[in-house]
Amino acid sequence: MDMEINWLAIIAASILPLVTGFIWYHPKVFGTAWMKETGMTEEKAKTMNPGKTYGLALVFAFILAFFIWPMVFLGGAPPDDLHGTEAFLTFKHGVLHGAMLALFVVLPVFATNALFEMKSFKYVVINVGYWVVTMAFMGGIINGWT
Repeated sequence: MDMEINWLAIIAASILPLVTGFIWYHPKVFGTAWMKETGMTEEKAKTMNPGKTYGLALVFAFILAFFIWPMVFLGGAPPDDLHGTEAFLTFKHGVLHGAMLALFVVLPVFATNALFEMKSFKYVVINVGYWVVTMAFMGGIINGWT
């Protein structure tokens, strides 16, 4: 079993949240609804520092991809069903683990914050939905790119 980290897969998975975010939060997809639910305005969005925002988003995505790697690549029931073995090294298997991580980690954390911030259910669905899709594909890239 090859337990070395595929750094190209980690880097590709790190870029993915920016790509899926560009699509997910586009005005023709969920962007308009997201802006309404968050209270974001065009004027406020224009005050963003893109270097800081996208730079830090990329750093955080790298940390997330690095965390996803052992979740999708390692594990299983020893000694015969380790996830790092050929049968488990598929895009589909990585998607499953990435989505499960989002549902069981991101959803509870994000929804708890939203409760105290008195945000709507729609707000939670839009944002958590983004992370479920994004982390599923991140897991798929990390696990399937062997």
